Amino acid sequence: MQTFDTLIRQVNLVDGSGTPARCCDVGISQQRISLIGDASQHTAIHEIDGRGLTLAPGFIDVHTHDDTMVIRQPQMLPKLSQGITTVIVGNCGISASPVSLKGEPPDPMNLLGPQEAFRYPRFADYRAAVEQAEPAVNVAALVGHTALRSNHLDRLDRTASPDEIIAMRAQLAESLRDGALGLSTGLAYASAFSADSSEVEQLAAELNNSGGIYTTHLRSEFEPVLEAMDEAWQVGRHANSPVIVSHMKCAGKGNWGRSPQLLASLENAARQQQVGCDCYPYSASSSTLDLKQVTSDFEIFITWSTPHPEMAGQTLQAIAEQWQLPLMDAARKLQPAGAVYHGMDPADVERILSHPLTMVGSDGLPEDPLPHPRLWGAFPRVLGHYCRERKLFSLETAIHKMTGLSASRFALDERGLIRPGYWADLVLFDAATIHDTASFHSPVQPAQGIVAVWVNGTLSWQHTAPTGARAGRFLPRTRDIRTTFPVTPTL
Repeated sequence: MQTFDTLIRQVNLVDGSGTPARCCDVGISQQRISLIGDASQHTAIHEIDGRGLTLAPGFIDVHTHDDTMVIRQPQMLPKLSQGITTVIVGNCGISASPVSLKGEPPDPMNLLGPQEAFRYPRFADYRAAVEQAEPAVNVAALVGHTALRSNHLDRLDRTASPDEIIAMRAQLAESLRDGALGLSTGLAYASAFSADSSEVEQLAAELNNSGGIYTTHLRSEFEPVLEAMDEAWQVGRHANSPVIVSHMKCAGKGNWGRSPQLLASLENAARQQQVGCDCYPYSASSSTLDLKQVTSDFEIFITWSTPHPEMAGQTLQAIAEQWQLPLMDAARKLQPAGAVYHGMDPADVERILSHPLTMVGSDGLPEDPLPHPRLWGAFPRVLGHYCRERKLFSLETAIHKMTGLSASRFALDERGLIRPGYWADLVLFDAATIHDTASFHSPVQPAQGIVAVWVNGTLSWQHTAPTGARAGRFLPRTRDIRTTFPVTPTL
């Protein structure tokens, strides 16, 4: 007879691989999964009755902006409360490291916090700070292109010179040696839009030396989106690197209904190179207030404004009417500011989310005083609204998109699946009731239906509250990501 640290009995096991669920017992010992099967002859220090509940690998949030939050608010309640056990930071070209600011962080790096939050001139400094903070979830990190540009360019409205590219590439190489997953870009933002394709290709070429990954917030998610996707595929081919398109979407009313075209581009690329995408389960986006996105075609909700904080929580249209200004003038007066853009067709979101090449990411903004509800609700929303209610996919497929697929694409060793010997990152939930409660007007609300969460074998969330344990780790890249990135499924 064996005694486990924790034993979850007679649970519905969805192991993250996409294979059918099964009823069994799961034992945890010394931070790892030590038994999957029949534990009727065994005991444990802690036993949990799993009847009527589902056990899955802890969710992996592949698209976050939690770079400074994991250090400043290491309890990580928005993520832990929805069953997330690992976050990938440094997306959209903005990262907390390596960064040496000369003033206030440029837009959109200000989404990660004020100037004093950027204290990590080397990636190794950031890694050490995460390890010292002991966050409640695991952390893996990308290096942002815009962060590198801000370190080496005197102004961001131009492409980099050959010497500047060499300097950025050296800093990227050092970061990759210290455990960075790869490079991210945010080419739609003014701080990187002037970088031509050659700059990006030359910088991304460094990924070939270490087997890093390239993730990109495309140069446009509006009308030129297919051209922007072609650019991303070309960067990947030049760098001999896997490519992830961040938060794939058809943005803007003129783009509604074009998701089949985007997915065809994705599928065509996947036949020649390693590619994929992530998607958040909402038809509204959120970022800084971008004048290029100001329109009367759909609602724009202001979440913060530095010069006019009193206007947060209202639509841009309502603010413009109060000020008796045209929409664009009102937007200029609010800047710098944050906004939620209700600029997508729900049918496009469903089509992209359900595609076999799509992972789930939250893209939540923890520094936003009125954050998009995806920060607290993205993963339960997939399971409740899209899986159980809309029946877009099976529970097994939904879990695979949030765990096994994500771990293999980012080479997160021994995570993302429930296997003997793997790290015990686990979430126990009620598949019949799990749902998001966060809304656009009341966004700071934990999901319902999450029963328990373990991070590295440590019970970290139970009975709708954190246990106080913070067992997360920094997860450095330990191998060539090209060796784990999954083969494209039959499409």
